[in-house]
Amino acid sequence: METRRSARLPKYDYGKQGVYFVTFCTYQRQCTLSTVGRDDLGAPSLRLSVIGKIVEHYIRTIPGAYPYVSIDSYVIMPNHVHMLISVLRDDGAPRSSRPTELVPRIIAALKRFSNQDAGRNLWQRSFYDHIIRDDTDYAVKYNYILDNPRRWAEDEYYSKR
Repeated sequence: METRRSARLPKYDYGKQGVYFVTFCTYQRQCTLSTVGRDDLGAPSLRLSVIGKIVEHYIRTIPGAYPYVSIDSYVIMPNHVHMLISVLRDDGAPRSSRPTELVPRIIAALKRFSNQDAGRNLWQRSFYDHIIRDDTDYAVKYNYILDNPRRWAEDEYYSKR
């Protein structure tokens, strides 16, 4: 049996106060979450599918389920989601060698509940994360999320499917 390497930063406490940029993709990068088009003035626009609306619902419930967490920005692209998650104070949960800290728990719950509502598995395993280091880093990631629909055709996750 092949051992899967964790994408998480070894020994980093993902319940620690800070900001995290996360990306997670649909299963086989299927374009099931939204479509990218143009509005009447030619500006990029996103139209969420029924599944994309389910995902957005669970993104919006995160601060209620996790009182010391805010979602600073997010975008639901056709086959992936980007989010800036702020942990406003240390989680305080007991730590273990397994990635059970707050940020992985949030993503796991969002995936699990959206799968249940959709009636099928929507997601690839795991997710990409980047720990925000300073205000400049935050601004870069925030703008990346904001500009993602405009740059869809050049995006590394771009697919016409």
